[in-house]
Amino acid sequence: MSSIRADLRAIATTLSQVDKWLTKAESYAAAKSFDPTVLLSSRLAPDQFPLLKQIQVACDWVKNGHARLAQQTPPAHATQEQTIPELKARIASVLSYVATFGDDAFAGAETRLITSTRTPGKGALGSDYLRETILRNFYFHATTAYAILRHNGVDLGKADFIGQVTLHDL
Repeated sequence: MSSIRADLRAIATTLSQVDKWLTKAESYAAAKSFDPTVLLSSRLAPDQFPLLKQIQVACDWVKNGHARLAQQTPPAHATQEQTIPELKARIASVLSYVATFGDDAFAGAETRLITSTRTPGKGALGSDYLRETILRNFYFHATTAYAILRHNGVDLGKADFIGQVTLHDL
């Protein structure tokens, strides 16, 4: 498996953990008797995106990252989610989409020039684009979503962020 494919699988795995965090958030809200949608407008700083937008953007980095590296056009997702179940549906949709990519979809992606949407006339090699743009942006938004939930009292720990780890017999 290519390095690109392995890194893309890692962010998809972390996105599936985000879904589990939302499940814990719903349980926390139920235990404390408040509407879980309150959490969706929470943020760590006044100038930062709220939880809802952090998760939408994290989803977009996974979906769009796969598509751009495979030279495909990603499906459009309207940013209309207003509830945790709607966010969970968005995550499920993204995970279903990225599961359609075979290893061959990324053949040559390491050295393929990916054009910049922010800097016209510029681009990056696929391997650089993955490391310097996709991974950094995805993990920034996923980590911020995690921190917002923790800050609001949702019982999340390191294992919730990391998820399942592949181990082998010695």
